[in-house]
Amino acid sequence: MTHKIAILGASGYTGAELVRLIATHPSMEIVALSADRKAGMEMAEVYPQLRHLKLPKLVTMDEIDFAQVDLCFAALPHGLSQALVRDLPDSVKVVDLGADFRLRNPEDYTKWYGNDHVAKDLQPSAVYGLTEFYRDDIKSARLVAGTGCNAATVQFALRPLIEERLIDLDRIICDLKNGISGAGRSLKENMLFAERSTDVTGYSQGGKHRHLGEFDQEFSAIAGRKVEIMFTPHLVPVNRGILADCYVEGDPKAIHNALVARYEAEPFIEVLPFGQAPGMGHVMGSNFCHIGVIGDRVPGRALVVATLDNLCKGSSGQAMQNANLMLGEDETTGLMLAPVFP
Repeated sequence: MTHKIAILGASGYTGAELVRLIATHPSMEIVALSADRKAGMEMAEVYPQLRHLKLPKLVTMDEIDFAQVDLCFAALPHGLSQALVRDLPDSVKVVDLGADFRLRNPEDYTKWYGNDHVAKDLQPSAVYGLTEFYRDDIKSARLVAGTGCNAATVQFALRPLIEERLIDLDRIICDLKNGISGAGRSLKENMLFAERSTDVTGYSQGGKHRHLGEFDQEFSAIAGRKVEIMFTPHLVPVNRGILADCYVEGDPKAIHNALVARYEAEPFIEVLPFGQAPGMGHVMGSNFCHIGVIGDRVPGRALVVATLDNLCKGSSGQAMQNANLMLGEDETTGLMLAPVFP
């Protein structure tokens, strides 16, 4: 069976990544690609690396006949998906790569994103898209809310440890490095090559980063009480990738054993031998996440390191993983490409 796919926001990085991944999927066919400023252009004009593919021309969203679409990927800026999804036919399944449905409480969405939630009636039906932890709910969902890329990375490192009560929940520090593509494709002065190519800089420090809303929501639900981690992200001069150093208090060997046990059957999560740490380059261009655990010189302290590709496992790859489940396909279909190296 061939599934008819639409990608909204196809001219952005995550939209192009979806096209790249779907190109190797045996049962997905792209029937519509939308863009805003680039409507009317061929995808090859926007992304020359995709010129070998036969793709529909970029159009505006109101030109798409959604009656011919089985599943829609919404790779849109924050604040646009809520009204759009509300107006789509009920027959269209949706994977939203943005933030519009990630936070279950609409007041939390307003707090972290500054906008009123305009589809509150749909929010209860949205399933949080961290596939490895919400797989069964995703299979039967009509609407899946993709996680933030930073939020996914840190959750892969910490969720099993919180579930098993292996770490001090009041003393969690996460220092994260993020590639430039995480800032999107829009022109921004502070993202110019001359300003970023030899610089490392933190942003949204002091508890201001929006993905903290996801950490608060997910970690507190697991623990059964409020959990508020300390989290600082940094932009580093690489194109893609995330690496999170999570500093925790607990027995390092027990932490490693818990991660091995939790992810043993997961096709996209690799837990390294104890004492080894992964690097961004180990997962580039892939849907894999690598996790390492290192004991500290002080007993009872550990470093948990997680890395993934922000455009793939952190966004578009995760979205396709979820779409496979929603469409009744094998979860790994089209996603087993090895990382690109060097």
